[in-house]
Amino acid sequence: MAQNGLVVAGIDIAKDRADVSIRGLSQRQTFASTAEGRRQLITWLRKHKVTKAVMEASGGYEREWAKALREKDIEVRIVDPKRVRHFARSAGRLAKNDMIDADTIAWFAETFGEASSQAHDAARETLRQLVNARQGLLDIRTGLSNKGEHDVPEPVQKSHAQLLKAIAVELAKLEAAIAAMIKATPHFAERAAIIESVPGIAGTTSAGLIAAMPELGQVSNEAISALLGVAPYDDDSGKRRGERQIKGGRRKVRNLFYMACLGAATRHNPALKAFYRRLIAKGKKAKVALVACMRKLIVILNIMIARGEKWDASRYAVE
Repeated sequence: MAQNGLVVAGIDIAKDRADVSIRGLSQRQTFASTAEGRRQLITWLRKHKVTKAVMEASGGYEREWAKALREKDIEVRIVDPKRVRHFARSAGRLAKNDMIDADTIAWFAETFGEASSQAHDAARETLRQLVNARQGLLDIRTGLSNKGEHDVPEPVQKSHAQLLKAIAVELAKLEAAIAAMIKATPHFAERAAIIESVPGIAGTTSAGLIAAMPELGQVSNEAISALLGVAPYDDDSGKRRGERQIKGGRRKVRNLFYMACLGAATRHNPALKAFYRRLIAKGKKAKVALVACMRKLIVILNIMIARGEKWDASRYAVE
């Protein structure tokens, strides 16, 4: 369908194929998940003058397709599957198969075409995968450590101990790779220097923000809070005034930022620590106060990166 002069295609990615729908032109086709299949898709899209392809995040299966399309100057937007599914339900589309999903993705993209994607950055995609791999190992380590708290046979204890040692080695390798990549990539290194100038923010948090929050410094303070998932939303109806709650956002980076803010607000950052204590003194619950600190800090980082300035406690007062 034409969208400001563009023709949009929806693509549903599976392990072995891609189902594609150009909804406005009533064109549908399936392509094998091979190099030849991707070439055929590009030819087909060009035949129908498609300049923008939209696909869901599909556990990594979308990466090769997105890369192939971008290399041929076809814009690619990767969207949240949950949003597409909620969109389909709200429209009364309850049936589901791969081609219907492709058509729904196209419909979603046509409806919300104003939400353009960030320009693709191959280096950021690599960094994101490294950061996610590190977090995956941390999750495994936590699971094993928790199991160690229970009474288990000695052979199991030894097995867990060996695995924990191996995980520690692999974590060190990944963290070294992440640090080396940031240092070797000028626009990453510049951002890292700004982010890590904030007391309490270390390299792992900085890497997570660089990988998962490319919008930092480019969008409004309200938008960056919403993207992180720390923006409070009203819950009112008529005369009822419900408690404001945070919703949505990017869970993985929010969890990472939460732990960093916990340390900054309670130990390492005097300005944030004072702000946190003022909120507690006003009767705020600890978690509510900490989320407020997260919101305050991500806004400050947004301003710092937009200005290209490092932390200055007198300039970035936490009030």
